[in-house]
Amino acid sequence: MGSHATVALGISGENLACHELTRQGYAILATRYRTRVGEIDIIARDGETLVFVEVKTRSTDDFGVPAEAVTWRKQRRIVTMAKWYLSEKRLHGCLCRFDVVTVLCRPGLVPVVEVVKNAFTAS
Repeated sequence: MGSHATVALGISGENLACHELTRQGYAILATRYRTRVGEIDIIARDGETLVFVEVKTRSTDDFGVPAEAVTWRKQRRIVTMAKWYLSEKRLHGCLCRFDVVTVLCRPGLVPVVEVVKNAFTAS
């Protein structure tokens, strides 16, 4: 786990993401859902679709935009965790998608929150 400041930034980003998703009409079902292989940041419903959301928060874009941190390896882990959730909740045949919310919190500026719908697929 990262430093206290990094963890606080991540939690702040997740809170901002939840606020933005709610503003856009999503219903938040769970946050920080833990599985044996990791954690899903947010699980929400957008209409009839179950959405697994990865939140990436940064204080600078010096090393690229936050969404670039959702590598194919991370995507594969999120898909595995989503399957775990669907099995546990017995939600077979449920419409699902994977969104990424990026949060850029530059010091002294208003945070920029962006929702990338259907950012990747389960294939």
